[in-house]
Amino acid sequence: MKYYVRAYTFLALVAGVIVALDQWTKELVRANIPMGSSWMPWEWLAPYARIVHWYNTGVAFGMFQGQNLIFSILAIIVSLVIVFYFPHVPEQEPLLRLAMGMQLAGALGNLIDRVSIGHVTDFVSVGTFPVFNVADASITVGCAILLLTVYMQDRRQRKEKAVEAAVPVELDVKQDESELPPA
Repeated sequence: MKYYVRAYTFLALVAGVIVALDQWTKELVRANIPMGSSWMPWEWLAPYARIVHWYNTGVAFGMFQGQNLIFSILAIIVSLVIVFYFPHVPEQEPLLRLAMGMQLAGALGNLIDRVSIGHVTDFVSVGTFPVFNVADASITVGCAILLLTVYMQDRRQRKEKAVEAAVPVELDVKQDESELPPA
């Protein structure tokens, strides 16, 4: 029971902090920047990055617009799978646990927007890359960490198998007949 409390406490802390940051930044944008407008603290930054107020009823890169209900249901399913599977991830895999917490936070952050205002608020615009938000970044970084962790685990397992294959295993050594017990 203690293990589950520790596991879910970690998950709740990671996801909670990111969701809070995501919702706070989105609220700042909605309250201070009119829809479709941008804010530039430093003009020299204009061609590279800016804060804009935009919304999205689809997913990444503006794909599948108008599918808010489908993506809300998908976010709920993904969140439930993460919550169910999380305690099965060993504590010795902190990067994998962090990745899952970040993905949960991203799913919940955008779900809150979809349910409460009917769309996701996006506001970070970098170069010509599509506009995104903290939740989107959390999902993306969480996926990158997940892939890196799985890759590192695979490499470690392959090395261990190679070492095992290289070490000669002593097979049954024939005993001298005089050492055998009488029949």
